[in-house]
Amino acid sequence: MVFKKDINMKKINLELIDKLCLEAKNLPRRRKNHNFHEDLADPFQRLLNAVEPGTYFQPHKHENPDKREMFILLRGKALVITFNNKGDIADYMFLDPQKGSYGAEIPARVWHTIIILESNTVIFESKDGPYEPLSDKNFASWAPAEGDEYCQAYNARLLELCGAG
Repeated sequence: MVFKKDINMKKINLELIDKLCLEAKNLPRRRKNHNFHEDLADPFQRLLNAVEPGTYFQPHKHENPDKREMFILLRGKALVITFNNKGDIADYMFLDPQKGSYGAEIPARVWHTIIILESNTVIFESKDGPYEPLSDKNFASWAPAEGDEYCQAYNARLLELCGAG
């Protein structure tokens, strides 16, 4: 069998995951992503996201253009929450590979967030592309913006409402 040296498999292994987790711990936003797509215009965005507790993801949705988003937990624990248009919790799922709960797909136009529950959490994320930073997300006006002093209290309240507070 002859191997072509110009074709390289993109690998997800413990070395990569550990490296990303270490980097995430030392960044102000406490998260580090590793893209598998080579271009932001790629119609299928794929990445690893190493995320530490205390990270805040403002609830958001993807529309105009509509985009689905999928989270598959490789390590750690997290809570995925969807909301109605008023900001009430519509559904939630604790992701914990140790308990057989691995991932969730969020349809386009659905408000959602994810809360990280354990250090060294790593999520494989996929989303319809292209990724355009200025229009990728529509942020919920009924939730604190990233950097707001109420972010952690908001996450704590969501955890309480979902039975983890």
